[in-house]
Amino acid sequence: MMREGSPQTLRLVDYQPPAFLIDRVELEIELGDSGTRVTSTLHLRRRPGARQDAPLVLDGEGLELHELRFDGYAMRPSEYEQQPAALIVPGLPQSCALTTVSTIHPEANTALEGLYRSGGMYCTQCEAEGFRRITWFLDRPDVLARYRTRIVADRARYPVLLSNGNPVEAGELDEGRHFAVYDDPWPKPSYLFALVAGDLACVSDAFMTRSGRGVALRLYTEHGNEDRCAHALDSLKRAMRWDEERYGREYDLDLYNIVAVSDFNMGAMENKGLNIFNAKYVLARPDTATDLDYQYIEGVIAHEYFHNWSGNRVTCRDWFQLSLKEGLTVFRDQQFSADMGSPTVKRIADVRVLRSHQFAEDGGPMAHPVRPAEYIEINNFYTLTVYNKGAEVIRMMHTLLGEAQYRKGTDLYFDRHDGQAVTVEDFVAAMEAASGRDLGQFSRWYHQAGTPEVAVSRHFDAEAGVLRLRLRQSTPATPGQPDKAPLHIPIRLGLLAPDGHALPVRLHGASDAPQERVIELRDAERVFEFEGLKDEPVPSLLRHFSAPVRLRIDYRDDELLCLIGHDADAFNRWEAAQRYYMSRIGAALAQDDAGAGIDASGLVDALRQALADPGLDPAFLAELLTPPAETYVAAEADVIDVERIHQACRALRGAMAQGLEPELLERVQRAGRPAGDDRSGPAMGERALRNVALALLSELDTARAASLCMAQYQAADNMTDAIAAVSVLAHLDCEQREAALADFYQRWHDDALVLDKWFSVQALSRLPGTLDRVRALLDDPAFSRRNPNKVRALIGAFAHSNPLRFNAPDGSGYAFVVEQVLALDALNPQVAARLLGAFSQWRRHEPGRREGMRQALEQVAVHDGLSRDVQEVVGRTLAA
Repeated sequence: MMREGSPQTLRLVDYQPPAFLIDRVELEIELGDSGTRVTSTLHLRRRPGARQDAPLVLDGEGLELHELRFDGYAMRPSEYEQQPAALIVPGLPQSCALTTVSTIHPEANTALEGLYRSGGMYCTQCEAEGFRRITWFLDRPDVLARYRTRIVADRARYPVLLSNGNPVEAGELDEGRHFAVYDDPWPKPSYLFALVAGDLACVSDAFMTRSGRGVALRLYTEHGNEDRCAHALDSLKRAMRWDEERYGREYDLDLYNIVAVSDFNMGAMENKGLNIFNAKYVLARPDTATDLDYQYIEGVIAHEYFHNWSGNRVTCRDWFQLSLKEGLTVFRDQQFSADMGSPTVKRIADVRVLRSHQFAEDGGPMAHPVRPAEYIEINNFYTLTVYNKGAEVIRMMHTLLGEAQYRKGTDLYFDRHDGQAVTVEDFVAAMEAASGRDLGQFSRWYHQAGTPEVAVSRHFDAEAGVLRLRLRQSTPATPGQPDKAPLHIPIRLGLLAPDGHALPVRLHGASDAPQERVIELRDAERVFEFEGLKDEPVPSLLRHFSAPVRLRIDYRDDELLCLIGHDADAFNRWEAAQRYYMSRIGAALAQDDAGAGIDASGLVDALRQALADPGLDPAFLAELLTPPAETYVAAEADVIDVERIHQACRALRGAMAQGLEPELLERVQRAGRPAGDDRSGPAMGERALRNVALALLSELDTARAASLCMAQYQAADNMTDAIAAVSVLAHLDCEQREAALADFYQRWHDDALVLDKWFSVQALSRLPGTLDRVRALLDDPAFSRRNPNKVRALIGAFAHSNPLRFNAPDGSGYAFVVEQVLALDALNPQVAARLLGAFSQWRRHEPGRREGMRQALEQVAVHDGLSRDVQEVVGRTLAA
């Protein structure tokens, strides 16, 4: 049961525009070790149409108010009301300048919201509602203002002072202090405010826009990390050029700053002209960062840059519209990454995340629409549904409209709403106006939660040469939404002859017969007829994963092998392999002994042929050889039995390794490996394929695998190969395991980001005793609960990505995570709440674990003093 005093639920239907608007903000922030003084002057005016007697209500948390003035008049305490989270000022004129003077304590701010200390520097995180921890303000995204910020600090300790916009003034003050003034000419909401002060190194570059204007690029980091910044700056320049060419968007300031910080709740933040990044997504060198790290950095750098238009110049009216900026920007960064590398491999990576995690979110207690209808704590809705499913909604629009009409729509959207705070409806209206398409039914994707299912049955009329596909759509009930209306679902498809060659797709009633087309399912059920066929074709459906749905279709093994070997859509070749894998895992789970032998002979033959094809991208081959994760298998199961799922998945990998042993060994031992600093697509693909082969071989012979891993670790000239070897060793009970882990720690104990990998590989180990090791690592000098990266690397990896050991039958894994949630809630509620996601599927587990998880959740629920973040998550999880 939930304790009393549940916090207030905010609802979209209750939205009201503010009574006042703020045209201009003048801030002076004087940084000090025992308190920071913030003087804020807001140039206010009453919003046209607002009640004339409405008071001004400013948000504020943890602020010590010293003075309140309007137009120079010092107000007495009796003339205003100060509440714990609000400052209410009645009787203001139509326009005025309101000044507050307050003290805040960033040195004690462990929640990492607002202004806080990270190591020896000050920095900010104001999205979503952190600005109210800095000064009294209308802290909501529909209040856009121009900011002028003056920062004062000790010069010796904080020689670098940064804020939004362009630097306009700097100088010396008494007592060894100095100041800097920044002016941001573009109106922005308070969540985009940023400030940084510290002793930082600067790596500079420059970019010339297509209109011929020079932009100074500056990346700030701790001293000693300068040689790890080149990739981030190169990625930024590629993103700036790509956005000009693909979307027609040009950067609009003279300066673009990025700052890498060690303590950060998120990946990065798009503050106007001053992006603050988790150092994990900035710093890279071949010996410290994996190929995947390099790809993540490129994608996150691009994502935050793309926000300059899709989020900053055009922002969201309220936090219910969060996907308006995040879904669109994720789609844009996915397009960019696909253009920079392999579109197929990028799409596979995105779909893996969607299926393994977002689908589970859609089917769990925290299920919500892409645009939520209500929330208690907005921090809990920075979710894969808002971001990744939101991106899929944009992708479907792109599919339905085509590239040309989609681009016309985004051009119209940016031009029509530049400088405004808008809604999802405004975006859809722009796409409709530009394309002439009615997207009314399509908009249900924003309002309905849950993952739709599309069931396909088929009949081939040999005499008429007609294939009939009957498609039925349904969406399961989700909390608060028991009944669902039909969605508008684009399904990209092709047809293959039994021998694998592509066939024309002649849809009944259509005048053309392309080799691929998009059909649109808008009804609960519809039959599509395809004509002119001599033999029964193999349908290739949902190509490139054209909609975020579960596709239910019964393929025969020979049909899946045909798709694996011949489909013109490379994504669906991978998808056919995944279906084959899942069919074998399902067969194993149906046996008394889920770990018994699996017949994967047909699949092994297909994979052997693929490995022998010199024309296939090795990165794609690595994906093809990677079966579904146990988390995905669990998400698809009716009842989750983690031990049986683990046994079945291991049995499949063992069968694959046994059948492909010579080919896998050849890949692992192949001479002429690419150099560690070679980050070309083929080089990264070769490393990925070799490391997948190494992991598969470890299922056969522990002694041989240990020797191969140790040899690779000792010879590695790059972090990709080194950590891959250690990751495999972490699962093996062998002497090399401890030797490699000890050596890795000795090499990298002074490098926080690299050591996060060391924490994670141990937390992910399938060996008995993993929980004991994780507990011991909490006391390692390199671990700190105050650092979100460390928590995610150790506790988060164990809770979210090690289902076998987290779900220990004795409940020890649950008890451990509950302890950590309660300890973290007092420090950083956002991080604590996210850990609780490990319990989200508790009702779907077999009875023993279901009861253990319920008891663990109730232990959290009855704890006194819970944050809103944790209280909302645990309450919804138990109630679902």
